[in-house]
Amino acid sequence: MCGIAGRLNWHAPVERTQLEAMIGRLHHRGPDGRGFYSSGPIGLAHARLSIIDLAGGDQPMSNEDGTVWVVFNGEIFNYIELRAELQRRGHRFATQSDTEVLVHLYEDHGDALVDHLNGQFAFALWDVPRQRLLLARDRTGIRPLFHTPVPGGLAFASEIKALFALPEVPRRLDAQALGEVFTYWAPLPPHAVFEGIESLPPGHVMTLDARGTQTRRYWDWTFPAAPIEADRSADAYAEALRDQLIDAVRLQLRADVPVAAYLSGGLDSSIVTTLIRHYTDTPLRTFSLTFDDAEFDESPWQQQLVRHLGTEHTTVHCTRADIAAAFPRAIAHTETPIVRTAPAPMMLLAEGVRAAGYKVALTGEGADEVLGGYDIFKEARVRRFIARQPGSRWRPRLLERLYPYLKHSPAAGRAMTERFFREGEAQFRAPWFAHLPRWSTTRRVTAFLSPDWRAAATAFDPAQAIAPLLPADIERWEPLCQDQYVEAHTLMSGYLLCSQGDRMAMAASIETRFPFLDHRLIAFASRLPPRYKLMGLVEKYLLKRSMDGLLPDALRHRSKQPYRAPDSQSFFHHGEPVDYVAELFSAARLAEAGYFDVPAAIRLFDKARAGKVIGFGDNMAFVGMLSTLLLHDQFIRSSHPPRSP
Repeated sequence: MCGIAGRLNWHAPVERTQLEAMIGRLHHRGPDGRGFYSSGPIGLAHARLSIIDLAGGDQPMSNEDGTVWVVFNGEIFNYIELRAELQRRGHRFATQSDTEVLVHLYEDHGDALVDHLNGQFAFALWDVPRQRLLLARDRTGIRPLFHTPVPGGLAFASEIKALFALPEVPRRLDAQALGEVFTYWAPLPPHAVFEGIESLPPGHVMTLDARGTQTRRYWDWTFPAAPIEADRSADAYAEALRDQLIDAVRLQLRADVPVAAYLSGGLDSSIVTTLIRHYTDTPLRTFSLTFDDAEFDESPWQQQLVRHLGTEHTTVHCTRADIAAAFPRAIAHTETPIVRTAPAPMMLLAEGVRAAGYKVALTGEGADEVLGGYDIFKEARVRRFIARQPGSRWRPRLLERLYPYLKHSPAAGRAMTERFFREGEAQFRAPWFAHLPRWSTTRRVTAFLSPDWRAAATAFDPAQAIAPLLPADIERWEPLCQDQYVEAHTLMSGYLLCSQGDRMAMAASIETRFPFLDHRLIAFASRLPPRYKLMGLVEKYLLKRSMDGLLPDALRHRSKQPYRAPDSQSFFHHGEPVDYVAELFSAARLAEAGYFDVPAAIRLFDKARAGKVIGFGDNMAFVGMLSTLLLHDQFIRSSHPPRSP
């Protein structure tokens, strides 16, 4: 795992000082070394976190005759098989690195090299004879890649802060992208939250040469048209799923450094650690987060599996004060506002992994999207059931079975249930139907914006904005498949894999890996009959069945409890706010930033100070405002955006 940066300038050579300034902002992504290449219009820079071929994997890297150069962030897990095939075809390798596979694949397959990769990656490849730049990003968006137009061409980097090392790149928040964060939890691709900067969407390649720029999708989640019929028994499907998972875990354990695993106490990370123990020779070293608040703490479940597997285990305990102290640093790495504090403890967990001497950790992220694990999928099934007979008195009672782990469940009271779950009821056949309550709840944050910002940030309809990003045939899919697709392309890729995933791990120079997001596993799961993913209101039915005899039954049948962390209450102690929070929510600082209605923001601050912010809407509003103010303070108000430690 690394950081990459570069610039294409058709009018003048790229200055080394520019490349050094850009890559210097990414030291946390690659503390083990730096490298540069510049020739003609291109300049490439690399910050290395050495994981494979520790001695010989320095970048930028080229083919034998120096006609193809690459800087690469990520891992190609099937590089050993690709390397063997390329050698049979006459290619000569100078290193044992997975990076070198890219330049030789490009020689044989051109832009289609991405079709051969099993990995998580973002890379920039320069074709010297054709004077042509290729940018590529992995299928599900695990590794980031941003770009912006600059005089004479284009600048690109793993993180936005590297682009801000160029003085010609402006620093202004984009109102629509901010509105998208306050709706979907992340900007819609290709938007970034700063004006003029875009993210290369997952599963896309972008090419630039003297003739212009082209961007194309090379991969996407796809589902068969309904109905999806079973062609084998549930046991046969479960066995095939287990085999797929074992292969994905084995492949993602490849490294020349020790590999650890996150263990949350939930089903998904428990499966990853269990498969490591039973089907590989890798020493099992696990790490978990624990909390003071019983509502968020899963340590009893973690310890049950630790005892069951006999793993060497470390817990990283996170208090509310820890979250408050870490939050500004977390926002410096997310480079976008967020509406929950959950990323900050993940950064502290990664720091604990790094302090123990590890650079790589496997995680269970992605299982819910791939195999039907989220409460939103169950919720949508019930809401569609209700919408077909809106006058029924007993159908809404099913909602009471949702969210048993929440103190303040949206299904706790009849009036709240009616208001929340009947959001967008008339659209129950639309592909985005499942997500309307979440979007509506999150969008309450925009009520705190100042009038001008509110008008600009809400000048789009959430459903209509998402519609152009959906496949043409999505309405032919099963409803659960539609729900999975929208979830994977909004919250998962934009927030979970970015703000809560890559950015928090790389803040501590840790590479996280995601076996459930192996694209072969996604393809297998996408062809499953929906009932094998969501059986009635039992989530991840087939996944649980596949682990029969491997996981303790109590863990295997445990109801889904998503990872969460204390939100607004983290920033107050006995009614006293943390110093930087009090400063940012002062009338003067709110007015100076200009994003929020000052009286409304102060009223919410006072409500949080009194401990009365308990619902989703108010908590997201408070965290959303605080993170926006921190982002402004760090990247716009300051003339020097945050640097790597």
